[in-house]
Amino acid sequence: MITDYIVNHQAEFWLALGFVMLAIEVITGFTTGIFLFAGLGALTSGALMSAGVLPETWIAGVSCTGISSGMITALLWKPLKKLQGDKPVEKDNSSDFVGHEFVLENDITLSQPGSTQYSGISWRVEIDKETGVDTIAAGQRVSVSSVEVGLFKVKLAN
Repeated sequence: MITDYIVNHQAEFWLALGFVMLAIEVITGFTTGIFLFAGLGALTSGALMSAGVLPETWIAGVSCTGISSGMITALLWKPLKKLQGDKPVEKDNSSDFVGHEFVLENDITLSQPGSTQYSGISWRVEIDKETGVDTIAAGQRVSVSSVEVGLFKVKLAN
């Protein structure tokens, strides 16, 4: 019964599918673009079927959706990419850990990081390259200058 309705109303099916795909893309936060381009392709198929340009068959609908999705992707890729901006995202060094001081347990160099336990987590400890220091000896007091996932970048404490 439902399948008979869909088969007999192909244009409406493709329009509804297109809007559902666009809604999914918006709900997921424009993460992949797949639903955006496929949804626009399905809307194109539905519109062409409604206008009588395209026959209301599965082959025509699937073919038109695929081809129009590819064409829309090719046309919109560069303008949408340009909207994202060329600048790399600046790293946010704001953290409660910045400024935290501790004593190094082992020597660290630019090529040989160390580790420390803090707040129940084993943190990797690296020298912040902006300090201009190549080596920091064990027993030295250091200060966290930036934090990444599981990583403290440190400099000598004042």
